[in-house]
Amino acid sequence: MRRVLSLVAVLLLSGPAAAQTIRLSDDTGQVAEGELLDFDGRYYRLLGPYGEITLDGSSLTCAGDDCPRPDVAARLRISGAASVVSTVLPALLETYARRRELDLAIVEEGVTREYTLSQSGAAVLKVALAATSSAEGLADLIADAADLAVTTRLPNATEQILAREAGRGDLSRARQRTIIGLDAAVAVIGDTSTRRSVAPADMDNAISVHVPTGDAQEAILSILPGGRPALVVPHPDRPALDTALDADPEAVGLVLFSELGGLQAIPIAGACGAGADASQMSIKTEDYPLVLPVYLFSPGRRLAPAARDFVDYVTSPIAQPVIRRAGLVDQFPQTIPFGQQGDRIGLAVVSAEEEIGLSALRRMVQALDDRTRLTLTFRFRNGSSALDAQSMGNVERLAETLRDGIFQARRLVFVGFTDREGSAAANQRVSLERATAVRDAVAALAPGGSAELAVEAYGEALPMACDDTDWGKRVNRRVELWLE
Repeated sequence: MRRVLSLVAVLLLSGPAAAQTIRLSDDTGQVAEGELLDFDGRYYRLLGPYGEITLDGSSLTCAGDDCPRPDVAARLRISGAASVVSTVLPALLETYARRRELDLAIVEEGVTREYTLSQSGAAVLKVALAATSSAEGLADLIADAADLAVTTRLPNATEQILAREAGRGDLSRARQRTIIGLDAAVAVIGDTSTRRSVAPADMDNAISVHVPTGDAQEAILSILPGGRPALVVPHPDRPALDTALDADPEAVGLVLFSELGGLQAIPIAGACGAGADASQMSIKTEDYPLVLPVYLFSPGRRLAPAARDFVDYVTSPIAQPVIRRAGLVDQFPQTIPFGQQGDRIGLAVVSAEEEIGLSALRRMVQALDDRTRLTLTFRFRNGSSALDAQSMGNVERLAETLRDGIFQARRLVFVGFTDREGSAAANQRVSLERATAVRDAVAALAPGGSAELAVEAYGEALPMACDDTDWGKRVNRRVELWLE
C-alpha cells in the first residue's frame, strides 16, 4: 500500500501547486522563480514554468513566505532494502561520525530512524533511514520522498519510465547508481537431506523451493537463471523455513548469503559435474553465478556537500571493512595465488577437447604460474558484449586505484576466456577482443598511469562451469585480472 501511495505522489507532482512561489536572486538580479520543492542546506530545487531545476544557493538570496532558513542542516533521506538500511547503513553512519569527529544523535519513528550529526552543538547533517524494500525505496525516490534508494535489484521497465516522467533521470544509466556491497542467493538444505548440490533445472521442476518472504524473496527470485521456480514456498520467518527444510529431505531452500547463519549451504552445479560454492571470494569474483549487488540509486541531481561527503565515504575503500563486518561482501580487491587454482585447472584438463589440446593448457599454465589473480573480474550481460553492473563498477574501481598509483610500475594482465560455443579459433579471437575492450575502458579512465596494462587470451581453455546452461556460459565468459 505504501508503494502505491508513493507512486501516486509522482503523478501529483505535475498537478496544481499548493505551495507559494519563491524568488531567488543574486547581485545581478532575479535568477529563478517557482515553487520550492526542497532545500537541503545548499541546493534549492524549484518547480518552475519549464519544469524542475536545481540551483546552488550559496550565493543566492531567497524572497517569499516559503523561503527556508539559510542555516538549515543538510538533509539526506534514504529508503530501501530493510536488511541493508537497518544494519549496514547505521554502522556506516556511526563510523563516518567518528572519522569526522561529529556527535551523533538518533531518533526512531516507525520504520524511519533519523540520525543527526553535529559539530560544536550545531547540526551538520540529518540522515533519515527508512527500512522498507527495494520496490518501496525506488518508489520513494521517484516520488521525491527519498534522495537515495537502496535496492538488491535493478529497476524494472515500469520504474524506469516513472522515474523519467517524474524528472528523476534515467535509472538505467550507470552514473545514477553505485554498488555499496555484494550479497548472493545461496541454496541450503535441512539436516535430513542427502543432497550435495543442486542445479537450477532441478528447481524448475518437481522439488519445492523454500524462500523467505519480503524483499529477500524478491531479490532471490530475480537472480535465478531459469526465472521463478515451479513450486515456491514462502516462509514468514527463519524458524519456519528451517523447520520446513528439515521435514522434507528433497526440498531446497534459497536464502541470502548475508543471512546464511547456521544453515548448510550446497553448491550450484551443472550436468558436467562442475559446481560453484558461495564464499566471500567467489562472490567478489562473480565465479559464483547468483551474486546480488546492493545498489545505491540517486535521482540524477546534486546533493549538499555534507550529504555528498557521506555518500563518498560509503563507497570508499576505508568503508569496506565496515560493510564486511555488517554482513555484506565488501568490494576491496583481494589476491588469489596461482596455487589456489587447482580445481579450475583440474576441470580444464578433464574437459579439454581435441581442438584445444593439452598444449594450450600448458601454455596458459606457464604464463599464469608466476602471477597472482585479483578478485576484480569482468563479466558480461547474457547474450551481450556489454559488461554487467558489478563489472562496470570494477572498471571504475580499478581505474581509481591506478590513478592513486596503487599498482605503480607493476604489470597488470587482462586475461580473456570464453565458453565453448563456436570453434576454438573463434573463441580465441572473441576472448582477445573482450580483454582488449576491458583494458581500454580502464585505461580511458586512468590516462597516464605508470602501471603496464597488458592483454592475453586463452579462449575456452579454462572453464569454470558447465556450458549446458546459460548461467554456466555466463560464468565462463569473463576477463580476469592477473598481477605480475
